[in-house]
Amino acid sequence: MQDFYFQPRWIPGLAAAAGVGLFVHMGLWQADKGQRRQAEIAQFKARAQQGPYRVGAAQLDPEQMQDAPVSVRGVYEGEKQFFIDNRQENGKPGVHVIAPLLIEGTTTRVLVNRGWVGWGASRAVLPKVAVPSGVVEVSGVASQPSIKKFLLMPDHEEALPQLWSRLDVQRFAKRYAVTVQAFVILQNPADAQDALVRHWPPPQDRVAVHQSYSLQWFGMAIALVVFFCVASLRKRVQP
Repeated sequence: MQDFYFQPRWIPGLAAAAGVGLFVHMGLWQADKGQRRQAEIAQFKARAQQGPYRVGAAQLDPEQMQDAPVSVRGVYEGEKQFFIDNRQENGKPGVHVIAPLLIEGTTTRVLVNRGWVGWGASRAVLPKVAVPSGVVEVSGVASQPSIKKFLLMPDHEEALPQLWSRLDVQRFAKRYAVTVQAFVILQNPADAQDALVRHWPPPQDRVAVHQSYSLQWFGMAIALVVFFCVASLRKRVQP
């Protein structure tokens, strides 16, 4: 029987340790993403069964309100309506229509995503979308807009003042110096009779994908440890 002994080398050992640390970190990161996504889906399903929360002047935590059914009564401020660019529906380019609603009996606004509308013949002309007048009752689901900025898409001046690249509640609040709820209401499809498309898909179930990625990273860490251990075996020289 061959006689072997374990004799690791410093430089390969440090490199292997760094690699294992990286792989374990990535595995834990993917596992955490899977757990958070699972929690989001469970929260969405649970809150869909609840009655609507009445939105008023009190500032509400957007994370606590995420996916919660809500209702609000107030008046649309049509002159402040704006659009979010680069939104597609069934492969067609268009925009989301965002209108601030002055909550009845308060000085607080809440932004309402009224839905999607396609571009016309030219992007130089914004779609014409009428705003309901008078006091209206709006129902929908609360959603916290993403504030993530893409590295390759820095902020820049939009071609049209009412056409925004992304939805930013704080930007709206600063522009008009008003108090605004920190979430947006995704208006229910049957809440209004107009030509806008209101298609709000539930959180995508990618739990299994994240779990699979996590196992792959952990497997790579184990494989690297095994490889390092085998490579560190030395054959003992018989006298």
